[in-house]
Amino acid sequence: MKRYRVAALLGASILASCASPQGGVANSPSHAAALTGSAWVDSVMRTLTLRDKVAQMVWPSTWGDYAAANSNQWKNLSRLVREDKVGGFTMSVGSPTEIATKINALQEMSGIPLIFGADFETGAGYRARGPYFLPNAIDLGGAVMLPPQMALGATRDTMLAYEAGRVTAIEGRALGVQIAYAPVLDVNNNAANPVINVRSYGEDPELVARMGAAFIRGVQENGMIATGKHFPGHGDTEVNSHIGLPVVGVSRSRLDTVEFVPFKGAVSADVGAMMSFHGLMPALDPAGVPGTLSSVVMQDVLRRDLGFQGMLISDAMDMRGVLEQFGGVEAAKRAVAAGMDVLIQPVNVHETIEAVLAGVREGRYSEARLDSSVRRILTMKEKMGLARSKKVKVEDVRVKVGDSAHHALAQRIAQRSITLVKDSLAQLPLSADGARKVLLVGYAGRTDLGATVSFNSVIASRFKSVRSELVNAGDPSPNYARLEAAADSADIVIVSSYSTQSIDQAMSVSAPASFAGFINRLVAKGRNPIVVAFGNPYFLQQIQGVPAYVVAWGGFGPSQVAAARALLGDAPITGKLPITIPLGAGNRAAAFGAGLIRP
Repeated sequence: MKRYRVAALLGASILASCASPQGGVANSPSHAAALTGSAWVDSVMRTLTLRDKVAQMVWPSTWGDYAAANSNQWKNLSRLVREDKVGGFTMSVGSPTEIATKINALQEMSGIPLIFGADFETGAGYRARGPYFLPNAIDLGGAVMLPPQMALGATRDTMLAYEAGRVTAIEGRALGVQIAYAPVLDVNNNAANPVINVRSYGEDPELVARMGAAFIRGVQENGMIATGKHFPGHGDTEVNSHIGLPVVGVSRSRLDTVEFVPFKGAVSADVGAMMSFHGLMPALDPAGVPGTLSSVVMQDVLRRDLGFQGMLISDAMDMRGVLEQFGGVEAAKRAVAAGMDVLIQPVNVHETIEAVLAGVREGRYSEARLDSSVRRILTMKEKMGLARSKKVKVEDVRVKVGDSAHHALAQRIAQRSITLVKDSLAQLPLSADGARKVLLVGYAGRTDLGATVSFNSVIASRFKSVRSELVNAGDPSPNYARLEAAADSADIVIVSSYSTQSIDQAMSVSAPASFAGFINRLVAKGRNPIVVAFGNPYFLQQIQGVPAYVVAWGGFGPSQVAAARALLGDAPITGKLPITIPLGAGNRAAAFGAGLIRP
């Protein structure tokens, strides 16, 4: 497929498609609004004070929820836009129409168009989904939630990765978001990684590079900027950078042949932005500072060695990976000195702006250094069409977001990703004998309201006698004895686990020993449980003796339906592991590429 430079692919046709009826830039100088390209950038640059320039580089986060005009939340947002004059925002969770409405309201207040980024790792649905209505647990819908990146890795299909990027861009731009903080280009070669896990395409650098480049093209050829993350690589860590400082202690030659490979592929695919890693890599910079704060990592390696010329975006500046050593003020100065163009999600916006200003006065970097970043930001805004029209048509959200064809893509990816790692007793597909008694045991967190719903529904549609049980992962002492007794009278026992990585997990993604022990006791008693991993795919490490192990990669509806159809024989099973499931001491529970085929 032909590659396009970001500046070219975001040209006139895309600008035209992004334009809204009102046109122009509300509250901006008339002479600037009529200009385009570098002329618009030059015009805006001439209006900016030094403090204004710094503010363009600081992007706080905001929820995509409803906020009344006189609420404290909205008053704070108004101050950030009108007084602090921030350059953009990172949009967090909310319903599609509320996100679009809030973005339009923020744009209306801003003289210079704002730019918005969002963590769209699994499509716009990763952030733009409606809530569950309680107490009935009714899913109120929203943007399409695609299966995790590792599910795409299991398909080995770059066209599906491209389509995932395309759908992400279409839905994201309809919401008013211009930058996807995706794809994750970390090579997940450490099974103990508590934070990346299924967010990665897998453990093979070339596979991650191919899938990542395809996703980037899908995003950027459809009007949005992609962001490769987290350079120089968050895959081989056992510490969560949200709550600690990870260290990757491998050699430079290992980094060149493993961690850097997907990022090199992203540069070749003309990725528009890169996000940094809040972790130490002594082989690159022995000074003992996180990559985000290291000019060696960001300037010498990423820009000089890898040739990246796009926008550098920090990972969230409120994470312990940067705060632990330096605190917010010093971390902000060091990040700018290292070459960061954008600081996202700072602890305190006002203090961060003042800190960066102080860095100029202290001679740690020059105003010309800031100018280079501000020009990148303004150029990105102009390429995204914001100089012509900064608001979206809210009435178009229902047309483009959650489209049935996009849902069909999510289902297709999910079905292609289902991986049968083990079936030693040839239990799958399940017999069509509807008289058999089935026990379904789900294991999920209390807040995971969608867990088991679609999976259990599809399974129950084929058997007359189905008993469903849900174990709350937050329960310190579940009554497993009762479940074991229920298994004694069942013909088929299916255990589905929704336990996966989380930003608040410090050291381990493993399931509790009590849950693993329950499954192992079922095995010992000859109940032959079929285990479906909707969360952590490495769970097999804790339950090696299970006769049947299926990996579904994600717990949202499409993956649940796909797994159920695969177990019932209504759809083929073709997925291949994009990871190794190790056992330690050089042994493994399953090899990279493993996967039994079921027609």
